[in-house]
Formats: sequence, structure tokens, C-alpha cells
Amino acid sequence: MSYGKFLTAEEVAERYRGSISLGTLRNWRAKRIGPAYVKLGKAVLYPVEELEAWDQKNTVVCRAPARLAMDADE
Repeated sequence: MSYGKFLTAEEVAERYRGSISLGTLRNWRAKRIGPAYVKLGKAVLYPVEELEAWDQKNTVVCRAPARLAMDADE
């Protein structure tokens, strides 16, 4: 598996507009949950490919309201 671009934890928090804090990322790493990361010495880096895969895994698909579904059947 080859990785192109990496983001730091600060950049990951910025990518998710602050909804995921540095503390949350740290806790997730300790619990081995959340997006995959690479650790090189003290540096923690998140491959962009892994973040995109994690986004896909956590995408919530909504269904149409029942009324719209009934209108489409007619």
C-alpha cells in the first residue's frame, strides 16, 4: 500500500472543521479507533487515502421520506 500525502493531527482537526479535536484524535489513537495513522518516532501522520476511506465508512445514507417515495411510485 503506497501513500501519497499525509496530514498532521492539527491538519486533520482543521480538515474536520474542529468537530474532531486534537484530544479526541489522541484518545482514539490510544483506544485504536478512528482513522488509521502512521507513527514515525514521535510524529503521528494520517494518510489522506485513509481519511477518505474512513469518511466513506462513516457516511450516513438517508432515505427519502415516505411521502416522497409514494409520489415516485405513482
